[in-house]
Amino acid sequence: MDQRPLRIVLQELRGSLRGILIALPIVSCAIFILSPRLLQFLQERLAGKLYFFSVAEPFLAHAKLALAAAFFLLAPWVMLVFWRAAARPFHVSRLFVTTMVLSTTLLFYAGALFCFFVTLPLGIKFLLGFSSTELQAVISIDKFVQFTVLFILAFGLVFELPVTMIFLGKTGICSTKFFERSRRWAILLIAVLASMLTPTPDVVNMAMMGAPLYLLYESGIVVMKLARIP
Repeated sequence: MDQRPLRIVLQELRGSLRGILIALPIVSCAIFILSPRLLQFLQERLAGKLYFFSVAEPFLAHAKLALAAAFFLLAPWVMLVFWRAAARPFHVSRLFVTTMVLSTTLLFYAGALFCFFVTLPLGIKFLLGFSSTELQAVISIDKFVQFTVLFILAFGLVFELPVTMIFLGKTGICSTKFFERSRRWAILLIAVLASMLTPTPDVVNMAMMGAPLYLLYESGIVVMKLARIP
């Protein structure tokens, strides 16, 4: 197996990621000032009353939230660095890289917003529905931030599916026919991902994750055909 493309990608990333790793804590510190308002917004939208069980827990929760928000804001830069490095060994055009960056960024934000406005509210409502007079929910602020951030970022990343397919086709790694023949395996993989990434294991929430992913998979095949990618 030829490892030269991978070596070129890693060399490109090594230099470019340095700037992101410097910017990430700086932006996080700036957002940390506004993190109480951001947490209040998430709390009113999703959780209700929160509690903490150690002295440092509120500070750590705000720090994690600020770091996640910084990554969310820097996502276009991260996409640019990643796709520029991934495309370098294959000598694709700048226009193609620019299109990949724009598409990836839009899909990332679309997936994150879909999770925040649709999946998370329904999932949390389902989970909290098991409370009763004898069993009351006491939600840790740190666990709530981890739970929310994990699912929002995960949804944003898995929504990159069609762009990844197009890139693999454009670079000759996978063909359009390969994705057409792999529909059954794709459905199985999407079902597994949906069961892992949705906050609840019920069929409704899994379908709300799996259905958009399968539509994105099919849209990737359609775009590859329109672009005449073999």
